[in-house]
Amino acid sequence: MPDPAELAALHAACFTSPRPWTAAEIAGLLDSPHVFVLHESGGFLMGRVVAGEAEVLTIAVDPDQRRKGLGRRLMARFAQECSARAAERAFLEVAADNDAALALYADAGFRPESLRKSYYARPGGKAVDAVILSLALPDAGS
Repeated sequence: MPDPAELAALHAACFTSPRPWTAAEIAGLLDSPHVFVLHESGGFLMGRVVAGEAEVLTIAVDPDQRRKGLGRRLMARFAQECSARAAERAFLEVAADNDAALALYADAGFRPESLRKSYYARPGGKAVDAVILSLALPDAGS
């Protein structure tokens, strides 16, 4: 398992708004038996599966490693891991102005479900909607 401090450093390289997660927050999440991390050099994805539902908690890809397929690989591994954990559906939320992430998630098969209006605060007081996306997962036995 990767070190929470290393994951936090990578998360900080990827996010300013919303604020990056601390090593303690990451370690706390990883203490849950429902949470897992998928890690490759230059990126990671944290997910959770509970009662047949999966959630992408965060995905972080080093800015220098973007547009090389790492995010796609992590998303594909996420779907496989969730199916193996008997999840039937996966969810995530993303800022409506994050075009690169929206394209990545659409390529992974996620579709818009709903909006959370003015969910993400931005510098200068502007708020951005969160888009809730979902994906029906294949049965791991199929």
